[in-house]
Amino acid sequence: MTDDRLLAAAAAGALGSEDEHRELLKGIVEVARAIFGSQAASIFLYDEDTDELVFEAVSGEGEDHLVGMRLPSSTGVAGWVLVTRQQLVLDDTESDERFGRGAAESTGYVPKRLLAVPLLHEESALGVLEVLDPPAGSRDPLADMELLALFAAQASAALALLKRARRARAALEGESGAAALVARVASLLERREDTSSLRLLEALAEVLETQ
Repeated sequence: MTDDRLLAAAAAGALGSEDEHRELLKGIVEVARAIFGSQAASIFLYDEDTDELVFEAVSGEGEDHLVGMRLPSSTGVAGWVLVTRQQLVLDDTESDERFGRGAAESTGYVPKRLLAVPLLHEESALGVLEVLDPPAGSRDPLADMELLALFAAQASAALALLKRARRARAALEGESGAAALVARVASLLERREDTSSLRLLEALAEVLETQ
């Protein structure tokens, strides 16, 4: 197989893996929205290169146009949660200075209530999960945050794998030969959950980042 054909095969593997992780993120926000009975739920990814928060998955209000939209990382509640790495519950967004009304208006939806939790992986803050306008007073706030933390754990794992898949794709776009082969192996290993595969995946990610 020529380097060009190997590159194409590896790229297909990386892209397929990326699609799977994005579908998982979409599933997480859809289930979160259904369980909390909220008007919307969304997952932001933190893009270190541009210092922005990017809508990666949305369910409910805005799902038809928000995915891919970027906001400065310091924006509103999501920015506060990302920087402080703390959970936040707002029962009245208008009365809290951390809420960015301008940013909310730019999305086409201004929530009155929201829950937000940081998406953490190892030492990194990868993004933020938000649930917008759940019914007021119908649930225990502490129980809600514990439940949201479970969703956050799943979303954090999916975001970490999504970022790895994108790094692999970026490497493939400018490399061939050994780099393409390493990326192909990495994309296959991402589909396995055993400990040895995860350790090897970490090592391969380091190789890709040094190419």
